[in-house]
Amino acid sequence: MSSLPISPERIARIAGFGMGSAADGYVFRPTSVEAVQEVFNLAAETGRKVVLRGAGRSYGDASILPEALVLDITKMNRILSWDSESGVIEVEAGVTIEGLWRHTLEDGWWPPVVSGTMYPTLAGALAMNIHGKNAFAVGPIGNHVLEFDLVVPTGELRTVKNGDELFFAVISSAGLLGVITRVKLQMKKVHSGDLRVLPISAAGWDEQFATLLEFDDKADYMVSWVDCFAKGSKAGRGLVHVAWYQDEGSEFPSSFKQSHQDLPDTVMGFLPKSMVWRFLKKLNRRWGMRKLNWAKYAASKKLGNGKPISESLVGFSFLLDYVPNWRWAYLPGGFIQYQSFVPKEHAPRVFAEQVRLMQEAKMEAFLGVLKRHKPDDFLLSHGVDGFSLALDFKVTAKNWPRVQALCHKMNDLVLQAGGRFYFAKDSTLRPADVRAYLGEEVLAKFRGLKRELDPDGLLYSSLAERVELLG
Repeated sequence: MSSLPISPERIARIAGFGMGSAADGYVFRPTSVEAVQEVFNLAAETGRKVVLRGAGRSYGDASILPEALVLDITKMNRILSWDSESGVIEVEAGVTIEGLWRHTLEDGWWPPVVSGTMYPTLAGALAMNIHGKNAFAVGPIGNHVLEFDLVVPTGELRTVKNGDELFFAVISSAGLLGVITRVKLQMKKVHSGDLRVLPISAAGWDEQFATLLEFDDKADYMVSWVDCFAKGSKAGRGLVHVAWYQDEGSEFPSSFKQSHQDLPDTVMGFLPKSMVWRFLKKLNRRWGMRKLNWAKYAASKKLGNGKPISESLVGFSFLLDYVPNWRWAYLPGGFIQYQSFVPKEHAPRVFAEQVRLMQEAKMEAFLGVLKRHKPDDFLLSHGVDGFSLALDFKVTAKNWPRVQALCHKMNDLVLQAGGRFYFAKDSTLRPADVRAYLGEEVLAKFRGLKRELDPDGLLYSSLAERVELLG
């Protein structure tokens, strides 16, 4: 019997990071394993579903569900142990990526995989098996987890170790098999708080892919921006950033300090960053973004092209955190991020065609980001030996059907090329798309584990319902 009440005071409007998907739910923020179990007891007694939520950084509908109990893990955020010799850290799963680096960097350790923002919780990062700009070298974050604790919907607490079958299913499961409450993670040893970064301006698709392949086995990080408005021979132009950790012996102790890592709070030394999204909002339409993309590419050819620079780990890694609340520039409708993963032999053709389709529809992505990846062993993996292209689309009530139609055309190109998708970013996949890229055998295995761990089907989400992930 649960001691928790369902009261109107717990009702809150919960949205995806892109702000286009939202629902009302009853929010619970447990601080212990027992409190997590209480939420499942309450769900069983009241016949309600439970949806898991970390920091709410999934772009679409993965952490929302109308009228559900929202199990928000953010208050389970204690560091449980830290070994500065081995780099093994044990934390509650509500600790964020920011919480990790702030605790370990002054000892010379950095999270092995980070997303473009430092705010996701570790629980959310594992549910989606996030990747970073080093995906081609080290794979997703799940590769670096030693073990975790899992509360399954029946209330049972399990410790799952790397190598267990359940390990590869829960990590990547979009929060549908259980609640990760404790994580033991191997951090990455670094000899400086700075990276050596090489910017390379790329005139088109051929230079983009050639540059990323050239550094494939040489770099620690790679990422590239793509101008989605450029056409003809200029299509695919952009700016590649290749980065390396500093070598042992190049220690610069003060670079480990948080004061060295913290992002500046002004732009050009005087404009408060908290105001920047208001300026972005005025440019946040086709003509404005066309000019902004053109200006960025023009600058890439003139400013530092081919000249290595030193940049802090935080400054290089968390580009999305430079401008607070930048996503508000997309209001009132919000935005989606569309990211597809395509094998390397097909990626140049597929991504060029995706951009051509956008231009034909006059719906160019305002931001395009190209990354290199490698495959992994996780059950609902998005990894391929290839590339991904992430695209930000502005959404309005009027254009949403056209955005969906465009994404569906792009999905078809990806599937024909043997590509994959990523639930953390998804807002437009159809059930047939998911069946096609995951395959019936993987789905059957996932659904079998679901029946074993969650026989009453308590864990659910709007994403799971939309793509019919649970059958």
